[in-house]
Amino acid sequence: MEARHQGTARLLERVHTTLQHMHRERARVTVAAVARRADVSRTFLYQNEQAKALVAGAAKQADAQRSALRTKRAEQQDASWRERALNAEEAVKTCHGEIRLQRTRIAVLLGRVQDLEADLPSDAVQKLVTENTTLKQTVWQLSQDKGRLEDRLKGARENNRFLDKRLAELEATIADEMTSRLSTHASAPLSVT
Repeated sequence: MEARHQGTARLLERVHTTLQHMHRERARVTVAAVARRADVSRTFLYQNEQAKALVAGAAKQADAQRSALRTKRAEQQDASWRERALNAEEAVKTCHGEIRLQRTRIAVLLGRVQDLEADLPSDAVQKLVTENTTLKQTVWQLSQDKGRLEDRLKGARENNRFLDKRLAELEATIADEMTSRLSTHASAPLSVT
């Protein structure tokens, strides 16, 4: 009988130690988890009143701990959301101020446009459109003329290079002929008359 009480005491000690570890780890306390980690049978945990009370107390304490942790997290999230909401409200106020400023600016600019339109004669828009079209056509014509003139300039430069080269060749030929004539005159005897 004494050996049985000692065996039960050892099992209860293992259950108690396991529950302490599970509490530190914040693990979920279930009969199956305690039986597995303490290496005792589930039957022991269900039938032994002390073991049953230990597991029930630890489960209640773990539930309370999880509930407190959830409450703390919820409070932190609420504070975070509250801060975000305040920041969003501040941003909305800033945006509304910017919108009012832009609306005022648009109204001023529209007033200026209306003033300018009032100063223009009725056919001014048509005249401006016609003048703009004429200017675009002039720009296009000038672009075409520029292209043609650039082509002519390129051709003239090529002709100039060719003529410079030809001139250099002719100058060299003339210089050679002059040198040969001078050397023939220099070697001929001078006749005295």
